Amino acid sequence: MHGADIITLRLMYSLHAVTVTVYSSISGCTSWDRRREGGGRECKDMGEEFPTTITTVVVVTVREFDPNKDRERVEAVERICEVGPSGKLSLFTDLHGDPICRVRNSPTFLMLVAEIGEETVGMIRGCIKTVTCGKRLYRHGKNHTQPNSKQVPIYTKLAYILGLRVSPHHRRMGIGLKLVQRMEEWFRDNGAEYAYMATEKDNVASVKLFTDKCGYSKFRTPSILVNPVFAHRVTTSPKVTIIQLTPNDAESLYRNRFATTEFFPRDVDSVLNNKLTLGTFLAVPRGSYRSDTWPGSDRFLSDPPTSWAVLSVWNCKDVFTLEVRGVSRVKRTLAKTTRVLDRAMPWLRLPSIPNFFRPFGLHFMYGLGGEGPEAVKMLKALCGFAHNLAKDRGCQVVATEVSSAEPLRFGVPHWKMLSCEEDLWCIKRLGEDYSDGSVGDWTKSPPGFSIFVDPREF
Repeated sequence: MHGADIITLRLMYSLHAVTVTVYSSISGCTSWDRRREGGGRECKDMGEEFPTTITTVVVVTVREFDPNKDRERVEAVERICEVGPSGKLSLFTDLHGDPICRVRNSPTFLMLVAEIGEETVGMIRGCIKTVTCGKRLYRHGKNHTQPNSKQVPIYTKLAYILGLRVSPHHRRMGIGLKLVQRMEEWFRDNGAEYAYMATEKDNVASVKLFTDKCGYSKFRTPSILVNPVFAHRVTTSPKVTIIQLTPNDAESLYRNRFATTEFFPRDVDSVLNNKLTLGTFLAVPRGSYRSDTWPGSDRFLSDPPTSWAVLSVWNCKDVFTLEVRGVSRVKRTLAKTTRVLDRAMPWLRLPSIPNFFRPFGLHFMYGLGGEGPEAVKMLKALCGFAHNLAKDRGCQVVATEVSSAEPLRFGVPHWKMLSCEEDLWCIKRLGEDYSDGSVGDWTKSPPGFSIFVDPREF
């Protein structure tokens, strides 16, 4: 995006306007009193009132983020904006001096800033990628379907909005709405067919902005499952063997088994080969395969064991860190006590609370899947492995996001007090044309059992 879009916001009553009422000096009128009602002033000598109303005009500039010019000002706005419902514990994010880090790994991305004069008052990020929005049977020849035809994905170009911030001193002025509208223009210019965003269902202001003013509809309610990293290591089942796959093997497995999963990214190879992906790990029954006897994904899928599970790990710690604020000193002391006991007696495997009250890192588990009657147990072993990996790399949290109907979610250890059972995804249709045939309106489709959460957007 090039150039600047000058948006003039007239702060009238309909937009929570600020008006200044000025009373002009009148000849021979020298004594003024503040009226007790209405806030006007009365000229005692004349006994009359001459109000003049002036509407304040604020000029807001929305333009593309300039890292050389805007970095420090954007960080200042980020610091004063809390993430989470007002009046509760607040979660603050440190972007390590890179405001674009949350979208930088996406195929196409943009960040916009809003200014009043030389002051940065808001920002928004957006990215675009191609994902699975449905599936269809693969047809062999015209108007003919083989009995064992496989399902293939239907793709669409999807945009994602994240990191919308408006300075607390400049809210209720329509700035957030203008940022969203300008970002949607960029989405359309780049061929996006849908746009979606994620928020907590209790974030009333955000939900109202997108659903009431921007035309988004509530779409999916996945669960964010969060587990602390303890001072002790987690023991995994001796009945399970865990194998690390190469990026090529991981891509083959994901495309063969999960390509028709909703939100599956067509460029999954870019995700798996990204330096932030620490690995893809496969759990199988002990005795079925070992690292030195691994035949490759294609042969594995042609004759899989009775049960197996897979997940990948994304290193969010190198992108951003988090910090919990608003916790009482008593609760901080209790949390510290659990860590002291866990370190002193690791054989007891006490569930200690990490130090969330200073900047901490996390690992995100994505691409969770599996098959067979023991798949849940296999996934639990993988989550234990991921916990130990996070501990070794100095992280305090392991997290994932799954569909509310995901059968494998029961294999993901998590603390309810740290998790979000209903994250809210809202979606909007931007265009009528589809790149892979007509599939109807995705915004009206029922949810499936699983979704593929792209770690680049967590």
